Amino acid sequence: MTDANDTGSSEASTSVRVVVVDDHAMFRRGVRAELEAVGSGRIDVLAEAADVDEALAAIAEHQPDVVLLDVHLPGGGGVEVMRRLPRTTPDAAPPRFLALSVSDAAEDVIGTIRGGARGYVTKSITGPELVSAITRVAEGDAVFSPRLAGFVLDAFAGSIEVAAVDEDLDRLTEREREVMRLIARGYAYKEVAKELFISIKTVETHMSSVLRKLQLSSRHELTRWASDRRLL
Repeated sequence: MTDANDTGSSEASTSVRVVVVDDHAMFRRGVRAELEAVGSGRIDVLAEAADVDEALAAIAEHQPDVVLLDVHLPGGGGVEVMRRLPRTTPDAAPPRFLALSVSDAAEDVIGTIRGGARGYVTKSITGPELVSAITRVAEGDAVFSPRLAGFVLDAFAGSIEVAAVDEDLDRLTEREREVMRLIARGYAYKEVAKELFISIKTVETHMSSVLRKLQLSSRHELTRWASDRRLL
């Protein structure tokens, strides 16, 4: 298992072919620009996709080495892309998947790895670290941000439990889950809006929906609810 901050291994002799999958256009463009600037000659961004169906189409068309995959996507999420891919491209060599997500919740990390990803890094990663992570995943390494590697080791050692289904959590949409986690961690609405590339009004709408669905009345109760479920 490789730490995403370790930059000591050899780089690929040829460029790594990448498809970037994320439902935020501004974020996709930013990642693409960063990879093309920092990873010049080492990373070749072939295409972008915003949801599950677009991702499957882009992979089938371009046959990348690595898919940089957000966990929460319209149409079923990153795990759905990995689940449907063999049926979509049965004769093609499968790409390797590297999750790049705002979420560092244990169930997202472990669920994505169980779904078939070779690594998982958060969106706080730097450009050079991301280039290194993509290159390592293309070479067959498993790459995680340091804190997330601990989740995976603990989960597969059996020292933490990850519920297959949390009925309360399942009531929330993927976007509501993202908002919920950030609010529960103490983010202000303005900070959540900036982090998720949405408006403050949209954050307020999602937050109201989260409290209603979970039958909670305050941010304090939400934080305690999330902490009890090890979502922070």
